[in-house]
Amino acid sequence: MAGLRELLAKNLKEKRRNRGLTQAELAEKAGVSTHHIGILEIARSFPTLDLVERIAAALDIEIYELFVDPHSPREELEKLRQTIVEEIKQTVAESIAKGFADQCKK
Repeated sequence: MAGLRELLAKNLKEKRRNRGLTQAELAEKAGVSTHHIGILEIARSFPTLDLVERIAAALDIEIYELFVDPHSPREELEKLRQTIVEEIKQTVAESIAKGFADQCKK
């Protein structure tokens, strides 16, 4: 497993890109320089806890999400569980809607 600094760097870059933010936009939201975000994303520096909080807020994520290995078995199982739950909800909603539509036709 990668070290904590490398894990943070990887997650930070991924979360930023997923939100469609440039390094400059994230830096502005977090109140640091673009250079600082850049060095965090290549794991050359480790942020203070205050900065971690500001970055998480700027990305609209929970702090722990910056430190979780997205490829750990536990995380993969949680993603699978969430997918299954959402599919069940969708299937139930579609069945209910179909049932109501069928009842209205009668």
